Amino acid sequence: MSEPVALPAVRIWDLPTRLFHWTLAAAVLGAAGTAWIGGNAMVWHMRCGLTVMALLLFRAVWGLLGGRWSRFASFIYSPATVLRYLRGELRPGDHFEAGHNPLGALSVFALLGVLAVQVATGLVADDEIAFRGPLNRFVSTARGLAATGWHADIGWWILLALVLLHIAAIVFYWVRKQTDLIRPMLSGDKPIPPAAADTPPSEDSGRTRAMAAVLGLACAGLAVWVARLAN
Repeated sequence: MSEPVALPAVRIWDLPTRLFHWTLAAAVLGAAGTAWIGGNAMVWHMRCGLTVMALLLFRAVWGLLGGRWSRFASFIYSPATVLRYLRGELRPGDHFEAGHNPLGALSVFALLGVLAVQVATGLVADDEIAFRGPLNRFVSTARGLAATGWHADIGWWILLALVLLHIAAIVFYWVRKQTDLIRPMLSGDKPIPPAAADTPPSEDSGRTRAMAAVLGLACAGLAVWVARLAN
């Protein structure tokens, strides 16, 4: 019995995107855990939330400046393309197997959007017990309470559903399609089938990493500034 032929790997996810992904996962998990604990842990809940804010700001800019497959332009698909993908009508140059496919792209944008809303509502929230967002003093009491209601209830359940959907998709690809989506987000490289040998790699050089580091520090500085507005 012959050994399976290893597929050539292409750099899909640059290092800044990988660091963003795993740091965001840790920050969201930390925010959820500290919210569940409550009490004094809410101080860390706010810190985790501000970390998520800084990461989302970074990703918004990196979606314009990052590696080929990290840019939003690489996974913004028209409705017609999504329907064609669902029908299995693939065309040369689609490269759906490289970065985010049309369904995965919808999931990513939904998750980032809901996280942005959670951050925005958290910044102005006030549960009148253990937590007050750093920007709460800039909104009316009614708006602050409304934001708190969304942040702790509807928004939380929507976010949880999207996270579980994300995990379910990873498991589905692993079990049904024998495709590992986790390893490429760790190493950056993804095996590409011969039919997609023309897949262009993402730039992941010292120059782009330095640019990402400066951008990350700027976003972190902005988060610190926002936190100080609570005083």
